[in-house]
Amino acid sequence: MRRREVIVILGGGAAAALLRPRDARAQTAPLPVIGYLAQGTPEGTTALVAAVRQGLGETGLVEGKDFTSEFRWARNDGDRVPGLAADLVQHRVVLIIALDTIAAARAAKATTTEIPIIFTVGTDPVQAGLVASLNHPGGNVTGISTMNLDLGSKWVGLLHELLPAAKRFAVLVNIANAEAARSIITSAQGAALSLGLQSEILFASNESEIDAAFAGLGARSQALMMQSDVLFAQHSEKLAALAIREKLAALYSLSDFPKAGGLMSYGSSFLDAHRQAGVYAGRLLKGEKVGDLPVQRATKFELVINLKTAKAIGIDIPATMLARADEVIE
Repeated sequence: MRRREVIVILGGGAAAALLRPRDARAQTAPLPVIGYLAQGTPEGTTALVAAVRQGLGETGLVEGKDFTSEFRWARNDGDRVPGLAADLVQHRVVLIIALDTIAAARAAKATTTEIPIIFTVGTDPVQAGLVASLNHPGGNVTGISTMNLDLGSKWVGLLHELLPAAKRFAVLVNIANAEAARSIITSAQGAALSLGLQSEILFASNESEIDAAFAGLGARSQALMMQSDVLFAQHSEKLAALAIREKLAALYSLSDFPKAGGLMSYGSSFLDAHRQAGVYAGRLLKGEKVGDLPVQRATKFELVINLKTAKAIGIDIPATMLARADEVIE
């Protein structure tokens, strides 16, 4: 049988496959997918996602060219977080970034022991059970800690230095972020007791509850400290205005608060922590092992004071505090 007859017997499809150029037969490999897991909302995590993307860009990776993203938001419903983590695993993501809470990081860790997980949390990740060691996390989990949730005693000390005659202050927490709320309540109340101060705990898990928490607060307390939380960061201008209305000396962890009109902040940058998480994500996509990446902890904490707000609520900032401030807004 001649060669022409063989091709005819094979049929048009098979013959075409044999004659098709090699490049046309090759299939393009799918891009790796980064999974984002958040207890909060898309709106509340927009800045955090942007910071992660900035970090990825610093490693030379471009979304849509080198990787794609898959998002899961629990929309402040903590009960949904484990199921969303499982959904990301089923989606075959190559790594998971737990954006905003310890609960998100724990849910991801409980769901997979193989997919790398990068967390951004505000407390000690060893005490939180996320890693066995900071320098050698091992396993499939590493990340960044701002340590802002461990600053309760420091915040009480700053407010006491600012208002030494004040006897009562309030602590605003987001009960939807329960573990972080407990951490700041415990540290703040312990410090208050040691100074002979009284404390009032206020709860808010959405914008309307923020309004309710501030109703008449100025008549009961002289100062206010707020949990480092995505919900509160999202409403920094509103919180600042409410504190001024109630003539409260208010302190938050993020510098966005005094820049939005609040009195002062003391803490490390939550956005920079997410940028660093993005850098870690890029390094993992380039082939590094998650267990070889040590947990990074904040080493620099900044004090920012808004003098215009201090004047508006009738407070004189001590000269010693102004001298220590990293930034004074006039």
